[in-house]
Amino acid sequence: MRNSFNRELELLNMELTNMGKAIETAIDYAEKALFQRDEKLVKTALEYDTEVDHLEQTIETRCLQLLLRQQPVARDLRTISAALKMITDMERIGDQAGDIAEVSLRLPEDLDMDRLKNIQAMSKASAKMVTNAVDAFVTRNQTLAEHIMAADDEVDHLFEVVRDELIETVRQESGDVAAAIDLLMIAKYFERIGDHAVNIAEWVIYSITGQHKSEEILVEEGKKN
Repeated sequence: MRNSFNRELELLNMELTNMGKAIETAIDYAEKALFQRDEKLVKTALEYDTEVDHLEQTIETRCLQLLLRQQPVARDLRTISAALKMITDMERIGDQAGDIAEVSLRLPEDLDMDRLKNIQAMSKASAKMVTNAVDAFVTRNQTLAEHIMAADDEVDHLFEVVRDELIETVRQESGDVAAAIDLLMIAKYFERIGDHAVNIAEWVIYSITGQHKSEEILVEEGKKN
């Protein structure tokens, strides 16, 4: 029975890894679409988003079967519960990568590429956070998960820089206001991807330690009251 359960867990880890790779690829194509405004790149990003949706359903089914058939003990139950929570955030990341790709088509052809450098940095940083979060789950690496949460500060800082630059552009009426709004929306999507990666990392830590950050917050609030 235990050998069968371990095989199922290995398949779960493999599927989560594949889902993480699909998300990373979707983000990569979304970034390329941002620079090239190519409908084929947008289509490819959306295709990977669809693959992420399918993997979410596959993983959810596997987790439910593990819960119903295997009757896992406490640690294994945490692992399966964490995976179910993680795939929700992962699916949303796929959606946001698709949204970024679609918004990029509205940007003007003569857009100053220098305005995209910080958004590109957000793309690279948030994609790395997602990949590391999934790796942390598969390898049960709590330290890596904790580093992901710290990396979110970089993405948040970059978002603030992009936002302030775009606000100044609009204030000085030195650029296309509609393009500025679209770029701010894209930056916000990347910032949200970072947030979802943090959520995943928190569930990784829960699967290892049995403690989730939300529980710590409730304890602290209880002490204050």
